Amino acid sequence: MTSPVAATSREPLPSVLTVANIVYALHAFAIVVGLVGTATIVGSFVGSVPSIVAVVLNYIKRSDARGTWAESHYRWQIRTFWYSIVWVLVAGVLFVTLIGIPFAFAILGILAIWLAYRIGKGWLRLRDHRPMYTD
Repeated sequence: MTSPVAATSREPLPSVLTVANIVYALHAFAIVVGLVGTATIVGSFVGSVPSIVAVVLNYIKRSDARGTWAESHYRWQIRTFWYSIVWVLVAGVLFVTLIGIPFAFAILGILAIWLAYRIGKGWLRLRDHRPMYTD
């Protein structure tokens, strides 16, 4: 029986790292489109084709990363997407009430910063061949 640390310290296949880099790049592209385009960062991240393609890639290829340190990046990327969906829904519910509108805008602003942080931190750790959730 191997320890959890030993099981996740195995080096991933190059294709696993390539897909993880592509997913970070797609999410980063969606954020940039939100910054410079007519969409918002959050709207572009949640509803754009690049982000949806990124999540689909995550689900298709995450089994290839199982048992390696790269598995944590796939989990990080998937959770980033789904947590952002949840917070957009919360903001949407708040937005339909007159009193909740300022809170909805605050949630969306914080979410935009959080998305940039998550994608940036994850991509930097991937570049350094470091797993997420440790250190």
